[in-house]
Amino acid sequence: MAGPLPLGDPAPTDGRLPADLPIDRDVPFSAYLHVPFCSVRCGYCDFNTYTSSELRGAKQEDYASTLITEIALARRVLGEADALRPMDTVFFGGGTPTLLPPGDLARMLGAATAAFGLADGAEVTVEANPDTVTPEVARTLADAGVTRLSIGMQSAVPQVLAALDRTHRPENVRTAVAAAKDAGLAVSVDLIYGAPGESLADWEASLDAALELESDHISAYALIIEDGTKLARQIRRGEVPTPDDDLQADMYELADARLAAAGFEWYEVSNWSRTAEQRSRHNLAYWRGSDWWGFGPGAHSHVAGLRWWNVKHPAAYAQRLAASESPAAGTERPDEDSRTLERILLLSRIREGIAVDDLAQDKRPRVAGLIADGLVEPAAAMRGHVQLTLRGRLLADAVVRELTD
Repeated sequence: MAGPLPLGDPAPTDGRLPADLPIDRDVPFSAYLHVPFCSVRCGYCDFNTYTSSELRGAKQEDYASTLITEIALARRVLGEADALRPMDTVFFGGGTPTLLPPGDLARMLGAATAAFGLADGAEVTVEANPDTVTPEVARTLADAGVTRLSIGMQSAVPQVLAALDRTHRPENVRTAVAAAKDAGLAVSVDLIYGAPGESLADWEASLDAALELESDHISAYALIIEDGTKLARQIRRGEVPTPDDDLQADMYELADARLAAAGFEWYEVSNWSRTAEQRSRHNLAYWRGSDWWGFGPGAHSHVAGLRWWNVKHPAAYAQRLAASESPAAGTERPDEDSRTLERILLLSRIREGIAVDDLAQDKRPRVAGLIADGLVEPAAAMRGHVQLTLRGRLLADAVVRELTD
């Protein structure tokens, strides 16, 4: 289970939005639907997920109906605030959404579409464990309106998968990708690098395997050790080594080189796609500060600068909704300085970068120093945007500190 929820102000029990919220209906709207179930807890994961033994007071088979109740609440709340818009993107995340019957996912998507509408050409993504994707599952999802499957490959090397507590076999990834393509779905595969015991050769083998799948999109994330996870405890006890920062940097550089040679272009520090149309529009909505409603236990939402987050446990989530109450646990409205910091943090990570004019006046001269240090592209800066070089992507946090401190 994930760590504690953030501190914030109490959320209204009816979910009502503040009357003075500056709603802009031209801002894109997205929906995130959290499915908090996993068959096994991976040692590195700190997401808000639950195995069957942790679901006291909640039933997996009731989950779709419970979440649809929150959709109805959101429809009322956004309607009262004159904030209803069609969904530009929808994302089923987890957990493992495909642990639910595909018909349940279809019901949830149908309820959200009925409540908000779906924009023309909307992107609808479902995250999936390779072991849960069959041709029948893929066809059912495609028939329901899903357009994209994001498959958790993580690695092609059995001992690396074991170190991450992943239970699927490498060959199942190929089967899942084939099923998705046959159903007409776009495909993304997710990789993790820097697992305990993983060598540069192991990582190269995983990259080669991912490229052989001929997917549309590849994500590659450095393993981060999160407090409270099994992996963090193993490292603290000296049972496995701490990830090597230098090795992870070498792995990132190798990934960027191999992916670029195969026709992929980076568009966010950890994400590559073959074309601009195949980028994850849902994730771009987060990075660009669009509006979204997060459905499900522990899910976070953002509308017009207001943020709120739901109670974490599925049982508490269901109890709130059964009592006709909002499941929101807390809310916050960041001040201008906090919003500026977040905007720079997020926009600096994507290829377009952040406009120099959006930086504080006294921080703009620092861009020249970042160029001299090889962290920012000179040509992009001349066009008025801070765009990270390869070295800058490796040191993205340092760039943000230089532009904000």
